[in-house]
Amino acid sequence: MIDLHYSATPNGQKIAIMLEEIAEPYRVIAYDIFEGDQLTAEFGRINPNHKLPAIVDREPAGGGDPVTAFESGAILQYLAEKSGRFLPTSGAARAAALSWLTWQVAGLGPMGGQASHFLRYAPAGQDYAIERYTKELNRLLTVLERRLEKSAYVAGDDYTIADMAIWPGRASAFVMGMGLDEWPAMHRWFERIRERPAVARAMNREDLKAPAKYVGRHQALDEKEWSNMFGDANHAAVKGD
Repeated sequence: MIDLHYSATPNGQKIAIMLEEIAEPYRVIAYDIFEGDQLTAEFGRINPNHKLPAIVDREPAGGGDPVTAFESGAILQYLAEKSGRFLPTSGAARAAALSWLTWQVAGLGPMGGQASHFLRYAPAGQDYAIERYTKELNRLLTVLERRLEKSAYVAGDDYTIADMAIWPGRASAFVMGMGLDEWPAMHRWFERIRERPAVARAMNREDLKAPAKYVGRHQALDEKEWSNMFGDANHAAVKGD
């Protein structure tokens, strides 16, 4: 059994999809990040960075003590290696999958996150930041489009953890008003993955669904929510562990 410490963000959805794909039993432990559930000392012992998702594998391969993993890319790789699925074991295919996984966690995810922040949360008057991050997000999506014009999946002919990493974030781009009309190859890929039974289960399971305040285009946070997400409470959590 795996404990999935979860918030219904694209990073959390990646892991839910993977757990459904490999049919690994898991228990959802939901966090409201606006309320600061992730900032407790208890959660800090699971993830010192106080970010979601994280997992605790209570039945690791080979037995022994529970295994904790945090950071979505590391969790996907851990689950792929435990299950023997969705990550080639060697050679060019493995290199491609890990390259695109790293591209997502180091590039597409952070740039999309920054674009989302300045569009959805930041006070008015952030024109430079909005232009900077939306342009970079569009550049990265163009990289993805060019790749998918040549390949059914991002790492080649087979569906891998790299696709799972990218797919939920592409969905979240809709929230920012970015449609799929200009990305036909990406649209085909997006629909192909959306139709997978495991993906449908992860996106439709009640305890994995995103509350409305996670998906609206513009968000007005109160003082406590801002502190928990971006301000003093967020920064203080790591000092108190």
